[in-house]
Amino acid sequence: MVTINENYLKLKAGYLFPEIARRVSTFAAAHPDADLIKLGIGDVTEPLPEACRTAMIKAVDDMGDRATFHGYGPEQGYAWLREKIAQQDFQARGCDITADEIFISDGSKCDCGNILDIFGHDNTIAVTDPVYPVYVDTNVMAGHTGDASEDGKYEGLVYLPISAENNFTAEIPKQKVDLIYLCFPNNPTGATATRAHLESWVAYAQEHGSLILFDAAYEAFITDPTMPHSIYEVPGARDCAIEFRSFSKNAGFTGTRCAFTVMPKTLKVKASDGSAVDLHRLWNRRQATKFNGVSYIIQRGAEAVYSEAGQSQIQALIRFYLENARIIREQLSAAGITTYGGVNAPYVWVKTPHGLSSWDFFDKLLHTCNVVGTPGSGFGAAGEGYLRISAFNSRENVEQAMTRITANFQG
Repeated sequence: MVTINENYLKLKAGYLFPEIARRVSTFAAAHPDADLIKLGIGDVTEPLPEACRTAMIKAVDDMGDRATFHGYGPEQGYAWLREKIAQQDFQARGCDITADEIFISDGSKCDCGNILDIFGHDNTIAVTDPVYPVYVDTNVMAGHTGDASEDGKYEGLVYLPISAENNFTAEIPKQKVDLIYLCFPNNPTGATATRAHLESWVAYAQEHGSLILFDAAYEAFITDPTMPHSIYEVPGARDCAIEFRSFSKNAGFTGTRCAFTVMPKTLKVKASDGSAVDLHRLWNRRQATKFNGVSYIIQRGAEAVYSEAGQSQIQALIRFYLENARIIREQLSAAGITTYGGVNAPYVWVKTPHGLSSWDFFDKLLHTCNVVGTPGSGFGAAGEGYLRISAFNSRENVEQAMTRITANFQG
């Protein structure tokens, strides 16, 4: 009989978002006339920028002519896109990142899981609590953890609590850890990291020979000029950090799939015999073996993000979603409901009123207001008592959702 990877059996009953979908589907089937407003999963709603659409249409035409047709592209991504990213996202901010250190992919979520292919099983892994579930679940699948306890925490992971008391930024651990997952602006809490905070993490990683896995998928929403957009703005980060970026939220590519990972050539780790190993070489080999690259058409669309028109259009998208976040934050706060985030991030982290549990508040919002959020407990034990509300929706839906919630709940 065929055997399976039994690490999958350690996973909790359901990944957070499928469980939300199941409850929403059950409710919708029982209430077919309900006008549901979904502010749960962080999927964008506004159309792709015109500059990107125009570039994709031209790329489709390219595929119809033998002279400009493209088949397999480089697994690492086309040089013309990697060069634009290096210049405008990093070098323009003083970061020493070159085009050949950028690897184009079909999603930062995918890369956050795929990166584990090149790491061993004996690393000590630190995650925040609450946390984006992909960081935890992919480590479970890879066999890097033990079983889950009753509160959902897995043996073998070091959990770093983030809360209102520490401004939802993880404190430096007292023990040595090897791999550290950091996400800023943070999903789910909407918190941001100061330069000093990232400097302290880089210093820790340098001292202990640790590696930071830095998820910057929401960096485009940072409007505070004092906040770093990349961990490579911190001196020394090239030697201890991998950064993940995405076109999903800034340019609306959730349905077209394009992202990238930055893998500096200066990153070194040790093999079991103590010899130094070049991570860039390993990641390049992994991508060349398991990945055929993002399509030419999509990469041309991503390249257009860096055009003058593209930059103007994505800034308009970001302002639109940040205005949604402001409306959510201010209207809930006016109703006496405590909120966090939603300033330099598209997520508002809501303290559940009247001592309700995360899932109870989720169900009450669904059944009473016909509004869908994301239960905080789904992001980890420390997320209990909170709910994440996403600003990714139409203005009409956001305003209507706030009207319904504030009419039914007061802090």
